[in-house]
Amino acid sequence: MYVERASRLGGAVVWTDSPSRPSRPGAGRVLPDGCMDLLWNEGRLMVAGPDTRAYVTEGASDRWAGLRFFPGQAPGFLGVPAHELRDRRVDLAELWSPAVVRRLTARVNAAHDPASGLEEVVLERAAEVGPPDPVLRQLVGALGAGRSVAATADELGLGARQLHRKSLAAFGYGPKTLARVLRLQRALALARDGVPFAETAARAGYADQAHLARDVRDLAGLPLGELLGGR
Repeated sequence: MYVERASRLGGAVVWTDSPSRPSRPGAGRVLPDGCMDLLWNEGRLMVAGPDTRAYVTEGASDRWAGLRFFPGQAPGFLGVPAHELRDRRVDLAELWSPAVVRRLTARVNAAHDPASGLEEVVLERAAEVGPPDPVLRQLVGALGAGRSVAATADELGLGARQLHRKSLAAFGYGPKTLARVLRLQRALALARDGVPFAETAARAGYADQAHLARDVRDLAGLPLGELLGGR
């Protein structure tokens, strides 16, 4: 069963997932959301990079725990640009010293639960590296609210190339892709609340319901109704 809670690291989420059979179509899919995760899986530490398409986990029976960073937080923590991890799951030892990773893994394994152990490791590291560029959170807020990339760049005082470079390093893809991913998340939130699909499309910023359907199938790999369990 999947359970999550707010982390003490601002904007982040701590989660656990125990073995179970997915209860509905799409339950075993991690959808693009602009985020990156530090993962614990049966005694090893991994990193999930930013996704541009659904990552299918159905059939996995292992225990997982993770800390999902707010968009743009993880690269500073990891010391690696997000675009190098786009659509990838890698062992933390590929990014950091194996000796350091062994020490951190032992700490997480010794914690009363892996999720809390991960959170402690992240909080310590975050205190060392400092907060991310505040412009990144403003960028996410603007695009997440449906502003255009051009208007957002103007508001932040950034040129198109500068905005693209910042986005690649922080989120793993350019601002247009980030806007598309955040629009998908807006639409899913509305649809899960029972908003009719046509109204969902209009409120989330799609041209029409057909546009919403194409985007959901492209990014999530399933039709919207099937993704939501037939509702």
